[in-house]
Amino acid sequence: MPTPPPTGPLVTRDTVATQLRLLGVKSGEILLVHSSLSSLGWVNGGAVAVVQGLLDALGPDGTLVVPTQTGDLSDPAVWSNPPVPERWWDRIRATMPAYDPLVSPSRGVGVIPETVRTWPGALRSAHPQTSFAAVGPHAREITDGHAHDCRLGERSPLARLERRDARVLLLGAGYDACTAFHLAEYRIPAPLVRDGRPAPGGGWETVTEVSITSDRFDELGHDFERDRPVVRGRVGAAGVRLFPVADAVAYAQRWLPVHRPRAEEISHPPV
Repeated sequence: MPTPPPTGPLVTRDTVATQLRLLGVKSGEILLVHSSLSSLGWVNGGAVAVVQGLLDALGPDGTLVVPTQTGDLSDPAVWSNPPVPERWWDRIRATMPAYDPLVSPSRGVGVIPETVRTWPGALRSAHPQTSFAAVGPHAREITDGHAHDCRLGERSPLARLERRDARVLLLGAGYDACTAFHLAEYRIPAPLVRDGRPAPGGGWETVTEVSITSDRFDELGHDFERDRPVVRGRVGAAGVRLFPVADAVAYAQRWLPVHRPRAEEISHPPV
């Protein structure tokens, strides 16, 4: 059967920039973007046009930040989507390529972050599973010093984004993708988890980390939006939310201990 024609709307680089400015994205600000390309409509130029539009809205003094996670660089024993046979585990551990910020592709975060990762001048943080990439004058400040044993906590780009008064843009993405909420998990009592990954110098390493999970983030986001100022609108067909990182973290710090007790909970990076 022939492929049906697109239903639109038609979205261009100028569409993205203009509609973001109308929503209140400011030239010169720092923006942490979680995105879904398919939610926008028919985008002329695809992810490249979206990144161009984001950079146009931010201007030459603004900085674009995206998650470029690599959750597949983890212990195959905890993989579930899909799992692999146990007889493969040792061989996978022995041959898994170590994280390289220049070449390791992002996984599970969409094509827009992967486009930013390879953008001219982009910098990427050092954590082998939960890195961020950034383009703009504050990129180095945000991405430097991402500790190998701190996925999304005080020694990650999230804490720097909070201090720099950055805002979160959910561009067709839901609150379940909001990494800012994870920073709150590091500031409340949480269980620890051991996870393995390929070591930068070769071999396999095991790291003890704070357990993080996106469970109930949609509910958290619903309450956050009800109680705090959140800019809502659309870019193309995509629903958009715009709010400060600091507001999201502070709200989550209060909400999570009440609504999601975690004394016995153990989780692993999503793979």
